[in-house]
Amino acid sequence: MSDWMDKLPEAARDYIGSRRLDEVECIVADIAGVARGKAMPASKFAFQDRFFLPNSIFLQTITGEWADNPSGAFTEPDMILTPDFSTATAAPWTADITLQVIHDVNDQHGNPVPMAPRNVLKRIVALYEAEGWTPIVAPEMEFFLVARNIDPNQPIIPPMGRSGRRAAGKQAYSMSAVDEYGKVIDDIYDFAEAQGFEIDGILQEGGAGQIEINLNHGDPVKLADEIFYFKRLIREAALRHDCFATFMAKPIEGEPGSAMHIHHSVIDSQTGQNIFSDADGNETEAFLHFVAGMQNHLPAAIALLAPYVNSYRRYVPDFAAPINLEWGRDNRTTGLRVPISGPAARRLENRLAGMDCNPYLGFAASLACGYLGLKEQKLPRAECTGDAYMGADDLPYNMGDALDLMAEDTALTDLLGPEFCNVYQAVKRNEHKEFLQVISPWEREHLLLNV
Repeated sequence: MSDWMDKLPEAARDYIGSRRLDEVECIVADIAGVARGKAMPASKFAFQDRFFLPNSIFLQTITGEWADNPSGAFTEPDMILTPDFSTATAAPWTADITLQVIHDVNDQHGNPVPMAPRNVLKRIVALYEAEGWTPIVAPEMEFFLVARNIDPNQPIIPPMGRSGRRAAGKQAYSMSAVDEYGKVIDDIYDFAEAQGFEIDGILQEGGAGQIEINLNHGDPVKLADEIFYFKRLIREAALRHDCFATFMAKPIEGEPGSAMHIHHSVIDSQTGQNIFSDADGNETEAFLHFVAGMQNHLPAAIALLAPYVNSYRRYVPDFAAPINLEWGRDNRTTGLRVPISGPAARRLENRLAGMDCNPYLGFAASLACGYLGLKEQKLPRAECTGDAYMGADDLPYNMGDALDLMAEDTALTDLLGPEFCNVYQAVKRNEHKEFLQVISPWEREHLLLNV
């Protein structure tokens, strides 16, 4: 066992310390970002350098149904999963000493499985690297703490705070609002520290029980791994205190939605310089090309950034959610914002992604749009200096239209991989079809006796 234990990150080794490791969870992210895999005794994991899962896990919908395989035969061949020890991290909420390890996913010939979301992101990062560029991202995670909801027919409501009152909205940046559920926050910090994750900051957002966690900038694959892990640790921290954590884009009627804002910069791999700034600290043509790529290709990427019917409930005016592809400096009404920074940290913030998206696919889609911009070398529209919330753009406002736009943008789908895009389309159209079969309370209230 000591051979592979030596490969573990320092935080994982520190967590185990002198204790006996009991279990290892061998996991991958499916299309939805749900952890799939196997748990096994550490003694068995020590003598098993790989294990197998059927490729059908990437055809499973969020409801547990199976989409039709776009390639035809549904034979479910096994994929080979091998541990990426750099991702090994604690599962500090478990009763025993447990590690989680994300696994690489290859076919039986050793090729990366193109439908695996982590492989899709690696594919996009490799395109940057082939040009001598290093993409950098910095994500912001928004989510809600809500009261336990065990009946899906009942609306979601805010949690009870330590004061005995339910969390209230419109308290953005309030420290006392965060203190209302301070015990959950404490556990989030403790779990993150045990797992070796660095939190850049936690704040109260505008919704009732809505929290934002900022992560430091870095490598897209590493940060997607962390968000994949963070979603689980946050849920576990909430459950310890009799509430749920949800990453739905719009869980509570009348409250803001939850975004995963993505900050982007690109570094010259040889010089280490930000290609968005020149030697004098001014914006470069490359920066404008990157913005243009976002404007030109994000409509087709929305199906990945807003992956469920609920996602489009977030795209409404005056709820701090972008409904446009305008860009502007220090302008939060634009879908593409340039934050205040020095030249070395010049970056573009994509505000369209929802927190319900798979982080691997959200990063991959956003980076792919920017990459296309750098290659196409077009210029963006003029900067928006006013209120862009009501600006008109060709953004889709439902899942069906989003999937149609995705299929039409062959430049984007070729980058992401046609085989992946075909599987993604199949899964999402299946989910959309299932949703349309459900009769909502609104329909019963207003149509039952009136039409």
